[in-house]
Amino acid sequence: MNRTHFFYTLLAFQLLFILSCTSVEPPKEFAPLPTQHQLAWQELEYYLFIHFGPNTFTDVEWGDGREDPSVFNPTELNTDQWASIAKEAGMKGIIITAKHHDGFCLWPSEYSTHTVRESPWRDGKGDLLQELSQSCKKYDLQMGVYLSPWDQNHPTYNTAEYNQTFANTLTEVLTNYGPIFEQWFDGATDGSSNQVYDWDLFHQTVYKHQPQAIIFSDVGPGARWIGNERGYAGETNWSKLNTKGFTPGAGSPDLKILNEGEKQGKEWIPGEVDVSIRPGWFYSPSTDDKVKTVDQLMDIYYASVGRNANLLLNVPPNRKGLIHPTDSTRLMEFKKARDEAFQTNLALGAQAEASNTRGNAKQYQANNLFNGNKNSYWTTDNDITTASIEIQLPTITTFNSILLQEYIPLGQRITDFHIEYWNTDLNDWKTLSKATTIGYKRILRTPEVTTNKIKVVINNSLAEPILSNIELYKSKKVANFDTKQFNKITLNKDEAIIQKLEKETTLNGFVFTPYPDNTNTTIQIYNFYTSLDGESWELIQSNASFKNIKNNPIPQTIDLGRTIKANYIKLEPLQLTKDNITIYTYSALEVTTN
Repeated sequence: MNRTHFFYTLLAFQLLFILSCTSVEPPKEFAPLPTQHQLAWQELEYYLFIHFGPNTFTDVEWGDGREDPSVFNPTELNTDQWASIAKEAGMKGIIITAKHHDGFCLWPSEYSTHTVRESPWRDGKGDLLQELSQSCKKYDLQMGVYLSPWDQNHPTYNTAEYNQTFANTLTEVLTNYGPIFEQWFDGATDGSSNQVYDWDLFHQTVYKHQPQAIIFSDVGPGARWIGNERGYAGETNWSKLNTKGFTPGAGSPDLKILNEGEKQGKEWIPGEVDVSIRPGWFYSPSTDDKVKTVDQLMDIYYASVGRNANLLLNVPPNRKGLIHPTDSTRLMEFKKARDEAFQTNLALGAQAEASNTRGNAKQYQANNLFNGNKNSYWTTDNDITTASIEIQLPTITTFNSILLQEYIPLGQRITDFHIEYWNTDLNDWKTLSKATTIGYKRILRTPEVTTNKIKVVINNSLAEPILSNIELYKSKKVANFDTKQFNKITLNKDEAIIQKLEKETTLNGFVFTPYPDNTNTTIQIYNFYTSLDGESWELIQSNASFKNIKNNPIPQTIDLGRTIKANYIKLEPLQLTKDNITIYTYSALEVTTN
């Protein structure tokens, strides 16, 4: 071998040795994994829900399909207004109730006679979906559609023919209005329906025409309902679920499972939080003064996006077809509060050392957590499922919230972690916060501390932990508004609610306020009575039902249609929101007067 050949051979070996030392195989995937479409969907984080239709004009939450189409006549409808507000509010898309449970279609469907075509709006020539599609394109927003399989108007409902009718309806919507980022399926019924939905057909129809669309329902398959309509994902929230044997609606998993996901879930089905800025989903003049406060919305943000879920915030247009000024103002105030809370990342410039780094390779070093690159990360050697990362901050820093992100393209792994801070007075580490899951994003609100060092301790992980980002912030303190401020009254399931009025009252209705947590049982179907003496009772409403109270336990205002003099009222439960339950809860029963 000549000297030149020997030199190049030696150089090649040296290069191979260097590459073998610097290139380390990434950790193996830990299934289930998100699809590319699910990853893109998760990054949207926050978008607008629009409930709009005949219910807007009849002042009910669930129409019955018998409403005259002529009630739908928004005089100033402007979808550009909706889209411009959504864009300015920091939202990334709009999902519209194209067809709610009443069956009314916001486009001139060929498969229904209960549509905008039969209304006076735009002289029967309007197409709200077309207008919204153009507005979303104009303002660079993604568009999604809500279509309820439940249809209280269509003559084929409760027949074998209906499934194909609904699939045709889906096809019509999914082929005429451009790209759809999310197909929203609501599994609600009134409990009396005999219709068996062909979910396989519905899903195939969606994927045939909009393969990128995320299908939402109680059990996905693209994203799942979070189990309540208050705005709160579980403090533990896995993006995984077992769906075998379950269906949307009454056949869905337990609410706690929907709220928290499942650690050993076999399918990747992340959570979506749907909540309204008002007490109800559709606009009502009576709720103009009941729009959620900025602090309430911030609490919901921390409990949704900050707990590994997307936030779908409903803002219902009024009877003119415009978002009410109170709602739009609140959205801008909410945007300002979020901007202020996350304006300055106090972890920029930090340096970190981990107890274990995969292959001691630079490509997996802990400093990747601060480089702003979502595709880089820190991780450990194979089978190392506990570790700690000590973070040296650029200066003495005061903060009260911590944002963490897992690298979810390789799966969700971390099951238990805590944060410590260096107590400079005691020269010792102190525990600051404990939590379970992280997922795409976790924001921990902590007591305010001042320190120059923190430590993230992974106590347990299903596989090698992988973190892609850590940020620190000092933001305004926001109270937790979830159910804690509500009175909770518990009664036996066969016990009626009897209310003695302060004096003889001429009433025209009543308000039943359930305890606002749908993991509790409340009254679904009832009889309502009045009395002058508390002994002889007149039955005013028989076998009546509270609409959507199981999923959205908000105050239910019932108009009795006449005036009645009474000293006593009684609400008798006939059916509860859960079977085989011995007690139920509520917050208040009050009367309404002229």
